[in-house]
Amino acid sequence: MRLVIVRRICQTFFLLLLIGSCLVTTVGDRWYELRGWPVNWLLELDPLVGLATVLTTGTLYKGLIWGAVTLAATALAGRFFCGWLCPLGTLQQMVGAWADKGRRRRARAAGRQPHPGQRIKYLLLVGLLTMAAVELARPLLAMLAVGGWIPPAAAILAGLVLMRWGNRSWAVSTGWTVVVAGAIGLALGVMLPGHRLLAAGLQTGLLDPIPLVYRSISLVVLPLLAPGADTIVVAGGLLTGAVFVLVLALSFYRPRFYCRYLCPLGALLGIAARWSLWRMGRRDVRADACTGCGRCDLHCEGACTPADRIRWAECVLCYNCRDDCPERILGYATSPSTSGEIAGPDLSRRQVFAAAASGAILLPLARLGDPLGVGWRPDLVRPPGALTESEFLNRCIKCGQCMRICPTHVIQPAILEAGVEGLWTPRLDFRLGTSGCQHNCIACGHVCPTAAIRPLALDERMGQGRFSDTGPVRIGTAFVVRGRCLPWAMGIPCIVCQENCPVSPKAITTRTVLEPVAGLERLTVTRVRSQAIHLNLPPTRRPLAGGDFFLVGPAGPHKALRIAGHQADQIEVVGDPALAALRQAASAAVHVRLQQPYVDPHRCIGCGVCQHECPVRGRAAIRVTSENETRSRAHALLAGAGGLPQTKE
Repeated sequence: MRLVIVRRICQTFFLLLLIGSCLVTTVGDRWYELRGWPVNWLLELDPLVGLATVLTTGTLYKGLIWGAVTLAATALAGRFFCGWLCPLGTLQQMVGAWADKGRRRRARAAGRQPHPGQRIKYLLLVGLLTMAAVELARPLLAMLAVGGWIPPAAAILAGLVLMRWGNRSWAVSTGWTVVVAGAIGLALGVMLPGHRLLAAGLQTGLLDPIPLVYRSISLVVLPLLAPGADTIVVAGGLLTGAVFVLVLALSFYRPRFYCRYLCPLGALLGIAARWSLWRMGRRDVRADACTGCGRCDLHCEGACTPADRIRWAECVLCYNCRDDCPERILGYATSPSTSGEIAGPDLSRRQVFAAAASGAILLPLARLGDPLGVGWRPDLVRPPGALTESEFLNRCIKCGQCMRICPTHVIQPAILEAGVEGLWTPRLDFRLGTSGCQHNCIACGHVCPTAAIRPLALDERMGQGRFSDTGPVRIGTAFVVRGRCLPWAMGIPCIVCQENCPVSPKAITTRTVLEPVAGLERLTVTRVRSQAIHLNLPPTRRPLAGGDFFLVGPAGPHKALRIAGHQADQIEVVGDPALAALRQAASAAVHVRLQQPYVDPHRCIGCGVCQHECPVRGRAAIRVTSENETRSRAHALLAGAGGLPQTKE
């Protein structure tokens, strides 16, 4: 069988594996639902995920060891992952092949030629990894803070020596780099030791193709293909879908545009492939074996010029050149190409330094609005089990797996709620889901591939068994907005939040009061007959027979009579109406029984069911914020209290 056919079968398999992984990311016990399926395997095969999280956290999550296998295999065989496994590469290749059908041969060959812009992905990789690795500079900065001006001053002096007495251009450029680095180190080390501005940030998920295609399929494609299903993602859907469509649309302009110019994973694999044992290239020994027909360039997916000096770091092992060559002089072997090779990316030191500097400065610029983290947004509620915000952002790769698995779809992608660096990270939107965060659900933590949301045991989530002393996991606290609450602001009976509170004993209690109804405070009694009482009722559309309305006579509210019905000027009451007192009364009033809600912060876990079920549309009258969340003592409800203690019942 031709290798091209084998590659297409492999690509189809992994594309279907991705779609299947997104489909089965649903909680249930049926065979096609989540029952131990390897839904994160493709993410774990991505070495950029493992490398970046190692840099930001100093640890490697066990599932991400598969990424080391991918790197080792790439160092042995070349960029097989890009050409054989990557689903986004497969989709781009399909779009590019479709676009090529309408192009002439010359235009098709021109689109497969190398371009200087292909080095952009390597610069992006350097910038993203610098963002992730900037935390490693903290010990140096601490030394600078302790040692004062001596270490950076020594660096500046060394740079000046290189610039003055260096005889080559590289010495001058390196000297300038050392001087600038020393000056920056002096400023940051002395002025901002250990500052949040210098903290690491994991941003590879923005451009990493595997998280990108996972969130695009899960949050955009599948909901669009199944609009009648309950999987509805609204927040950020336009942005997520637009990025995915743009990535595929660019392949009309240049085949595999994203792979060639922007993909940081492709850049990482290209660097690993430069030392690979097996290589693609010309295998002839005669100089005139190649006729220069150019057919090998017609379908080259990596723009790596296979007939000339092959750009080995760009080759994605598509084997199209080998299949198209009429002389059969292209092959795959352990020896280098006879026409020569360009092993790695053509990058200057100045470009690498510029990319690293850009990566190091972009995150501090994004954090300038809140350098100390004191302006945290309380409406940003993270899923249960999420690590502290800094640790969470250092692990979250923005793959969208937790959003797909959430049974109530209350986990939504953040846009700017968590700042620029929190784009596409999960947050809870209690109005968009089908309910709140279910108290007995721990699915999101068990599907997270990097443990940004740590896997919880059900007993820990609910505060049972050996976790009864620490209590349940709290993701926030509900607050009643009295200005919008129906019983508090408008005198309308409502106990929806209290009825739907899933905590036992309930975290929402009510206080019953009787208050006069506006416009019905002074009514004249005209006639009393049996259970019917006639009054001079003004016209009203408000129904008074719901069981919460009472007629109050001269005996006061403690002798109030419940209204069973009314029409025109007649009110029917139940119970002992004390008719004699009403006959002699000059006036009476209609009161409404209101059960005004109160939240007990010792019991509230912030599940958001009350906010979702609140009948006040738009901005709910009861809202959950991240105050008193378990993951952060800094967000304690009472300042200096370290969080409210749990109460035992």
